[in-house]
Amino acid sequence: MEFTKRIILFISVFTLFIACKEEQLQLLSPDGNLEVYFNVSNNNLLITQLFKGDTIINKSSLGLVIDNSDVFKNFKLKNIERQNFKETWEPVIGKSKQVENNYNELIVHGISNGKNPTEFNVVVRCYNDGFAYRYNIPKQEGKDSIQINSESTKLIFNSDFTFWGYNGEHHNIGPVIWSKSKDSIYRIPVVTKQNKNTYVGIHEAEIISYAPFEIKKSTENNSVGIEVKETKDRLPIKTSWRTFIISETAGDLVNSNLLVNLNEPCEIEETSWIKPGRAVWDWRVWGYKAHDGFEYGLNTKSHYRFIDFAAENNIQYLLIDADWYGPEFEKNSDPTKARKGINIEDCMAYAKAKGVGVILYLNDVGAKKYGLERILKQFSDWGAAGVKYGFMRGSVEKKVRHTRKVVELCAKYKLTVNFHDNPIPPSGDDRTWPNLITKEFCHSQADALRSYYPETIVTTTFVNMMAGAIDNCDGWFDFNNSIERVRVFQEIPGTVAAEVAKLIVVYTGMNIMPDAPEEYLRKDDLFDCIRKMPAQFDSFKVIDGEIGEYIVVARQTGENWFVGSLTNRDSRALTIKLSFLKEGVKYKLTLYEDTPDSHFLNNREAYKTTNKIVTKGDVLNVKLAPGGGNAMRLIKL
Repeated sequence: MEFTKRIILFISVFTLFIACKEEQLQLLSPDGNLEVYFNVSNNNLLITQLFKGDTIINKSSLGLVIDNSDVFKNFKLKNIERQNFKETWEPVIGKSKQVENNYNELIVHGISNGKNPTEFNVVVRCYNDGFAYRYNIPKQEGKDSIQINSESTKLIFNSDFTFWGYNGEHHNIGPVIWSKSKDSIYRIPVVTKQNKNTYVGIHEAEIISYAPFEIKKSTENNSVGIEVKETKDRLPIKTSWRTFIISETAGDLVNSNLLVNLNEPCEIEETSWIKPGRAVWDWRVWGYKAHDGFEYGLNTKSHYRFIDFAAENNIQYLLIDADWYGPEFEKNSDPTKARKGINIEDCMAYAKAKGVGVILYLNDVGAKKYGLERILKQFSDWGAAGVKYGFMRGSVEKKVRHTRKVVELCAKYKLTVNFHDNPIPPSGDDRTWPNLITKEFCHSQADALRSYYPETIVTTTFVNMMAGAIDNCDGWFDFNNSIERVRVFQEIPGTVAAEVAKLIVVYTGMNIMPDAPEEYLRKDDLFDCIRKMPAQFDSFKVIDGEIGEYIVVARQTGENWFVGSLTNRDSRALTIKLSFLKEGVKYKLTLYEDTPDSHFLNNREAYKTTNKIVTKGDVLNVKLAPGGGNAMRLIKL
């Protein structure tokens, strides 16, 4: 539940009438390290941005084309508002138990000149970890609606830079030097390395009405444009926030809460039913033959077996994936009726008795033909805990709006939701609707009929995960024989130690674990690390890493800690200082490690576990195999 711990509010309004004289407005972050300047005249709105005294964005023009006219090319500044805001709030599901929301705000009110003038305002917020701006078009006389044709913003960075970008269900783009990049358009998020000590993550917050913007390469050196889809809507209109997370390390881009802070507080009054956790998953296990001769398939007998395993091993959910109500893309497959061999009512009752929630797959085809609300009500009446929604179709703007409709209706029927198959980017909107528990906003493990290689996970966790919670489908244990299963299409690269580490490193509201129960129990000492993980951690922090190279994440649960480390195809020696532990306390450390000869291609299932006693400030030297990882469990003694 959200609450406000402290609010400091100060608003000042200045009425200005500017003819030709240029005015400069300054906006600082609360700590003063980030500076944003606006140069305002009747012909331009220019922005300059500095970080710790260094210029990051040179004087650059903002622009928004409404009804075929750029409102900033010839406008009158009406007034300026300023506001300082600070609060502490508690997310239902989040990276930490409490989030500080502290910013300084500037609102520029203007009106375009011409025969058909448009009133508008630009809202800018400056945080310690970045800044954001959005356009608001209020209700006004003579206009019921407007058409946004494009955004002509062109941000000129101070120097050439390296960048990485989102690439759907493929390995991320990058590292690429901006001036040498070949494409003209890139999807968000984009992460840039401006210099050795400055990273800028470009994304968007509160994507709820219009298609996400894209990044456009300009012909001018170091210039980044904002590309938006044309849209027409009734007034008033608020665009999403264009966000720029700024930090000295790549890890702090992911640690940032700027995106959730830019979204509205929780809309759900009673949230106790929204519970994160881990889920066993039937989809990748079809065709697996257990030691007792049982073969898993799409049937209730298999689901009972999953439920038993989940109940006994601190796993909160079972995900029943596609085809349970018939072939998912067939128009006659009705999601309110299960296919032969599946008894949903019995399965739900059995799961409830065991304390396990059930998540049901829903394809966009069935949702639209048989009625979304009717289906969700039926799922709720059966006792389902959530929905996995797949293959949404339509224009990008329609997908944005339908995503919000699905989320709100799921909340009405107390269902969590996980979007798959090229979903709309996470944008901090899980603050407002925390039942939006995760999205497959990545190249998910073994999905899209192919597998990813180790360099992908150590890029995804900096780029995609900066946007929010992702469903990466981690936790493979059977590497040697999984290719024999119905829904595994390629050999899976990796090591089992890395698979455990991923469940710590990847931020998500729901870890969807793809392997067979018997495979987890076959490596029970390794699986015990997963078994002992909480359904939700109390904190999340990237403590070391470089994009595409490696990552180290520490997460707290009560007085105990879990730490996960991952590397790309290179073997790696890491030094991890336990500075986050409590002073004067001893901890039992269990290491879940690669062996000296582990390898992501030819020795994937080799691992070892070791124990030792550690205290705050101790330094651990860990070795990661090529494509490998390391997991730590630290228990207070």
